[in-house]
Amino acid sequence: MTSKSIYIEPVNEKLARNYIGGSGFAARILYDMLKPGIDPFSPENVIVIATGPLTGTLWPTAGRYMMASKSPLTGIWGESHAGGHFGPELKYAGFDYLIITGRSEKPTYIYLNDGRIEFRKAEHIWGLNTHEATDVIKEETDPNAHIACIGQAGENLVKFASVISDYHRAHGRIGIGAIWGSKKLKAIAVKGDGEVEVADHERFIELVEDAHERVLKHPQARDLARYGTPLLVGYKQSIGELPTKNHWTGIFNEARDLTAEVLKEKFWVRDRACFSCRVQCKKVYTIKEGPYAGIVSEGPEYEAIYSFGSNLGNSNFPSIFYANYLCNLYGLDVISTGCVIAFLTECIERGVIGRDEVEGMDLRWGNHEAFIELIHKIARREGIGDLLAEGAKRASEKIGKGSEYYAIHVKGLEVSGQDGRTHRSIGLSHAVASRGADHLRGLVTVDQLGYEEVAAKRWGSDKLPDICNPYSERWKALAVKTTEDVYAIRDMLIVCWYTVSWPPIYWLEDFAKILPAVTGEEMFGKVGELLRIGERVVNLERCFNVREGITRKDDRLPRRFIEEPMPEGPGKGQRVNLELMLDEYYELRGWDKETGIPRKEMLERLGLIKETKDLERMGKLPA
Repeated sequence: MTSKSIYIEPVNEKLARNYIGGSGFAARILYDMLKPGIDPFSPENVIVIATGPLTGTLWPTAGRYMMASKSPLTGIWGESHAGGHFGPELKYAGFDYLIITGRSEKPTYIYLNDGRIEFRKAEHIWGLNTHEATDVIKEETDPNAHIACIGQAGENLVKFASVISDYHRAHGRIGIGAIWGSKKLKAIAVKGDGEVEVADHERFIELVEDAHERVLKHPQARDLARYGTPLLVGYKQSIGELPTKNHWTGIFNEARDLTAEVLKEKFWVRDRACFSCRVQCKKVYTIKEGPYAGIVSEGPEYEAIYSFGSNLGNSNFPSIFYANYLCNLYGLDVISTGCVIAFLTECIERGVIGRDEVEGMDLRWGNHEAFIELIHKIARREGIGDLLAEGAKRASEKIGKGSEYYAIHVKGLEVSGQDGRTHRSIGLSHAVASRGADHLRGLVTVDQLGYEEVAAKRWGSDKLPDICNPYSERWKALAVKTTEDVYAIRDMLIVCWYTVSWPPIYWLEDFAKILPAVTGEEMFGKVGELLRIGERVVNLERCFNVREGITRKDDRLPRRFIEEPMPEGPGKGQRVNLELMLDEYYELRGWDKETGIPRKEMLERLGLIKETKDLERMGKLPA
C-alpha cells in the first residue's frame, strides 16, 4: 500500500500441498512475514485474503473466503470468514489469495479485474458507510463487481471493526476492518470472467451431485432453510444457555418474543443464499411500524439476536434488527458491540460506575433506545463510545474498580452466544482457541444435542455417555482437539460451518474424495493426511501466539464462568472445571502442561521445523 507496487506470482506448490488454502495459507504467510511484537496498526502488519480450492466451484457452500492478520483487539492471531459472492469472484478474477502490506498516505481502494490490479483514490468515499461506498464503487467500476469495504468504524480504528462484503456479509470478531482503516484501505472491488478448473471433471460432477442431494435431505439443512440461525434462540432457551444480561444467566424470560417462529411470522420478507448453496439460510426481514420501520435488510443471525437481545435484557426485535443493520452500515462486529454495551450496562446496574460517568445516558437492561445511541457513539468514537471502542478488556482495565469481573472475554475477544457452564466443551474450546473466544473453530455440539450415534462413529462407543453429557468434563478435551483439527480442514477448503457441524453433512472421508478430484493431488485422498494438515495449522497458529507471549496463563475463561454458578435453568449450579480439561487437552496436543507451548517432538512430527528453531531461539521451547 505504501508504494502502490504490485507483484503477482503463481501459487507455491509446497504451500498448497502443506496448507491446502484458506486459513492454512494465511497461517503460513503471516507466521513467515510478521515479526513478533509489532503493532497491529503499524505498516508492518499484513492482511491475507484467501480462498480455498473449492471456492468458486459447484461444491455446495463453496462461496466462502477468509481474511487474517494480527488482531488489534487481542494482539494475537486473527482470522475471519464470510460467505456471499466475493470469494468466488476473486477466483474468477484470477487470484487465489492476496497479501496486502504497508500503509497508503491517502484513502485508497483496490480494483481487481481479470488479473489486473489498480489502486484508485478513495478520498471521496472516505466517511461513507458500507452501503453508500459500495454503491459508489459499483458505479465507478462495474455494476456486477463485488465489493468488500469498511465503514466509519474501520476508519476510526474501532478495535472490533468489520469488513463488509456484498452489503451484508461480515468479516467480524478480530478487528480486521480497523486494520484496513489503519492502512487507509477503504475497499476492494473485484470482477472476473474466468473459471475454476478441476483436475477430474467427471469425478467432480459425480461427487457434487451426491453432495447437493445430501444437503437437501439433511434435517439441519431443512431447519436452516426454513428459519436460519434464529432457530437457535428457542433451543438455547430450552437448555438454559441463552446468555442473558451480560452472561449472568442462561434464561431470558422474554425469549418467546425472539424465536424463529415469531420472526418468520411477523417480519420475514424472503430468503437469500450464498454462492452455490441451495439452503438459503439468510433471511431478509422488514419492520413495518414503530421507530425502526421502513428498512428491509438481511439478518439478524442468532449471534446478533443474543448480543442485542437477551444479553441486554431486550426483547424488542425491531431494535435488534436495527442494531444489526447499523453495525453492517458502520462496519462493526455485532457480538463485540453488544457485549461491550452489556459490560457497561452491568457496571452501571451494579453501581461500579455512576450514570454521570456515561454522560447521563439511561443505560439499563432492556432500554433499546440507549443501546442504539451507544452504537453510534462507538462507531464514531464519541464520548463513552471512545472507551468502548477499545473492547471490553481494555475498557475494564481503564475503568478499574472491579469492573474487570464483568468484562466477558477470552484473550480480549468478547464471548459469543454460548456459556461453558452449561456446555463444557465450548468452555474448553473458548479457552484454547487461537483467536480468543472463538465459537467456530472448536464448537462441539454432540454434548448439547445428544448425538450419540455420531459421537460413537467419531470417537468410539466406549466414550458414551460422558462425551455427550454437556455437564461432564470427561472426554471433552478429546472432542475439542479432534473438532479443531477437522474444522481447520473446513477452513482451508473453505466450506460453510454448518456442513461439518454435528451431525455433519460432510465427513472427512468426503473431503478426501473431493480434494483429489479438484486438485489432482492424491495425497489429499488420505483422511490421516488431512487430519495431519489440520493439526499442523492449529499448531502453527499456536506458535504464532506463543511468539506474542501466549502461554497457559492466557488460556482462561471469564471469572464468572469459573466462580459463579449458573443461577437458574437446567444447568442451575453448574460451573466450569477448566484446569482438568486443560491438562488433558495439552496432553493430547503434545503441548507442555505447565506452559501450554507445543513440544519439540510434536512440532517436528508435523514438519514445523522452522517454528521449533524459532521457539528454541526465543527460549520458549519446553525442555
